[in-house]
Amino acid sequence: MLRTSRVALVPLLACLLLLAGCSSLSGTGDKGYITADGQVTTIPPEERGEPVELTGEDLDGRPLDLADFRGRVTVLNVWGSWCNQCRTEMPDLVAAAAETEETAHFVGINIRDSSTAQAKGFVRTWGITYPSFYSPDGRALLPFSKTIPPRATPSTVVLDAEGRVAASIIGVLPSKLTLTDVVEDVAAEGGGSNG
Repeated sequence: MLRTSRVALVPLLACLLLLAGCSSLSGTGDKGYITADGQVTTIPPEERGEPVELTGEDLDGRPLDLADFRGRVTVLNVWGSWCNQCRTEMPDLVAAAAETEETAHFVGINIRDSSTAQAKGFVRTWGITYPSFYSPDGRALLPFSKTIPPRATPSTVVLDAEGRVAASIIGVLPSKLTLTDVVEDVAAEGGGSNG
């Protein structure tokens, strides 16, 4: 009986790993499992916290400061060249960035790539025109600890014009339209087309 139970657990665990996508079950704290279903979570303006502070370097070693993007909506995407789901969603992200270029800034956070060469190759392949923080150790995710689970890649966060978290999508984007609708909704709150 015990052997049968163990055999039945193997397919169940395999399914859980597949559902987690590029995410990892290790290092997730007390959550244990990361949902990565692409569900959009929005935060009403009156419930948003302080503006997110993040500084670092881009893929070319130049300084990058999230505060420089304030004044209009900012879409922040967590990605890695090693992540299959990141490849799946990238055409939608690139298209959304082009479609909303008058309304929103886009910026990435590249994590767990051991060299910028890997990340730059990914950027070239997908025609990504916006900058990305280079954070091989994932420390750039610390300011988003209440929004993004530590190993949830890909993830997308939409910041309002003040730099506060307004929405998040954990997992692969459902569609370009989903993201552009969220950007437009947040921009419509006021101050979304400045800068």
